[in-house]
Amino acid sequence: MLDYAALRAVSMVVQTGSFEKAALALHVTPSAISQRVKQLEERLGTVLILRGNPCTATEKGEWVCRHMEHVGMLETELFGQLPALLAPNQPGEKVTLHIATNADSLGTWFLNAISGFSTGSNYLMNIAVDDQDHTADWLQRGRVLAAVTSLEKPVPGCRVTPLGSLRYHATASPDFMARYFGGGVTEARLSQAPALTFNQKDRLQHQWVSKVFGAPVVHPTHWLPSTQSFVDAALLGMGWGMNPEMLVRDHLASGDLVELVAETPLDIPLHWQVNRLAAERLKPLTQAVVDVARGVLVQG
Repeated sequence: MLDYAALRAVSMVVQTGSFEKAALALHVTPSAISQRVKQLEERLGTVLILRGNPCTATEKGEWVCRHMEHVGMLETELFGQLPALLAPNQPGEKVTLHIATNADSLGTWFLNAISGFSTGSNYLMNIAVDDQDHTADWLQRGRVLAAVTSLEKPVPGCRVTPLGSLRYHATASPDFMARYFGGGVTEARLSQAPALTFNQKDRLQHQWVSKVFGAPVVHPTHWLPSTQSFVDAALLGMGWGMNPEMLVRDHLASGDLVELVAETPLDIPLHWQVNRLAAERLKPLTQAVVDVARGVLVQG
């Protein structure tokens, strides 16, 4: 038999980040939470929670958390059909869904999708952000139930739905263009012009340069982990960057930003992958994501 009191304690410690907050949420003492977690870890012979500030889950602990997510969704469904199972004046516990997406999707279209879903349901959302080439790893490790990813091949145990492509333009301010590319954009000049890079996982600049010039170019870069700040930094002349068309369309039309090389967009295909065990219960979320994405992303 599964010890659901202990499993729930592990899940709540990870969700809240501490044993004390988990105790408050579950209306027990911190020592009771600590004892439940310790006994479960001893029984399983593995550490489930990395103690710290905040407390985080190990890989095995993440699987416990996702299992409790499934249980929470089943209980929500059951209480909807049999509300008498809940004690009088006891509201059903809200379930937090863990979803991964890339920062540019979150900064452009994804929030519209999940906000529409969340306002029509009792679920809470925990959104993890990673590069679109790496969000599938979160699914494989059991850290999330669904993800926006560039991976077309289904992650084992998941269903995949194509969403369309997020279009990017290599953009810079007119002043930056005059400073670094007065005689045109060449590989030599690119090697001297500072770019804007989100983090070490960001390969968009590399992909665009390889597409346009046939080979990568090593260039200096500013590190700037913010979708909107990418646009702002380009407008301020700090560097050139790969910006989502949705965020720079008006700036390109006004001339505040220009393309490094005209008519050379980079389209990044995106897919929605969802855990098969949760797919049926997350149909409304999947539909919301697909509807919004196919309305704004490049299709075909």
